[in-house]
Amino acid sequence: MRTLFKNIKELIQVREAGLDFVSGEAMNDLPTIKDAYLLVEDGLIKDFGSMTECPNVEADKVVDATGKMILPTWCDSHTHLVYAGNRESEFVDKIKGLSYHEIAAKGGGILNSAKKLQETSEDDLYEQTKVRLDEIIALGTGAVEIKSGYGLTEASELKMLRVIKRLKENYKLPIKATFLGAHAVPTEYKDDKAGYLNMLVEKLMPKIAEEGLAEFVDIFCEEGYFSVADTEFIMEAGKKHGLISKIHVNQFTSIGGVQAGVKHEALSVDHLEEMKDEDIEALKGSKTMPVALPGCSFFLSIPYTPGRKMIDAGLPLALATDYNPGSSPSGNMNFAVSAACIKMKLTPEEAINAATINGAYAMGLQGTVGSITVGKEANLILTKPINSYNFIPYSFGANQIESVYIKGHSIV
Repeated sequence: MRTLFKNIKELIQVREAGLDFVSGEAMNDLPTIKDAYLLVEDGLIKDFGSMTECPNVEADKVVDATGKMILPTWCDSHTHLVYAGNRESEFVDKIKGLSYHEIAAKGGGILNSAKKLQETSEDDLYEQTKVRLDEIIALGTGAVEIKSGYGLTEASELKMLRVIKRLKENYKLPIKATFLGAHAVPTEYKDDKAGYLNMLVEKLMPKIAEEGLAEFVDIFCEEGYFSVADTEFIMEAGKKHGLISKIHVNQFTSIGGVQAGVKHEALSVDHLEEMKDEDIEALKGSKTMPVALPGCSFFLSIPYTPGRKMIDAGLPLALATDYNPGSSPSGNMNFAVSAACIKMKLTPEEAINAATINGAYAMGLQGTVGSITVGKEANLILTKPINSYNFIPYSFGANQIESVYIKGHSIV
């Protein structure tokens, strides 16, 4: 199957092979080609360039993109897409002034989601998740990481990971699975956190490794949840079972989670709403990607990740949605890009880099998606007619996507 896109107003995020991510000043550089063509063959990017050099090739399909732009699909490296039901009642509690911790203390929060999920069959859970996955693909997401963590029992955590495996088998976009058993301490272990962590390591991790159910391991490193010592315990155990670390840190407090992530060569440290200077220093020169989740900050009315300060300090940054029922019930990466510009003071170039090439790296997919590069999967956004790519974050709340292509096939 060969598809030729012609007369592209601007082809965005054009990169040579071999670039893993961009950092600091380089994040403000977004290479493009105006009046371009793009050739896709058998689901991969085959060739691209200026229309003046467009090859005379036979194509199964020709798409005239006059007035429209093409960029790589968004890479959402942090979601909790597999969950049962919703938590809209807690939304009202938040409006009435209850904090995230107060809602959790009265039986809401993660434990509320866990109870619903434990009562939901695997087939039902799969069908609910499919709806959300279809939704985010239509909004331009072409690679996604999905966590467990709403099971909090051996059977339910495995159920979640098996749902993710089924999604991988039935969808063409790259999907990465993360084991987040250490999301909260379940009620039955409320006085034995160490016992719960040992269960995750001794019973669950071997089964996950045996069935190939996850690539990554995660933990909620936060006061009232899991300590830095707990985090290091889980990361060390993950390594023994072939699981790379991607961890929740610094959402409400800075307690040393960033430093632990860097020490254990975590692929990413995510949230980072509360960042001290020493946290930024710890990330310098590391291969650990900081990931900001502006949808969570918006929904919970908590500080935004200091993205401007971090990039100015020379760091890379990725953007993700944190799609989950309690603190970020939206998988719209277009909003994440807009919020990063409006609230975190990123330029459109920085935000697009954060949501594409850097997001791909935060899932270990830098060689597969995230840029317009020969040999990468043709996971593409074709915009509606727009003046410039600045219009994407500028027009927050509006959808500037005309079509989404996954491996060269039109999905939307």
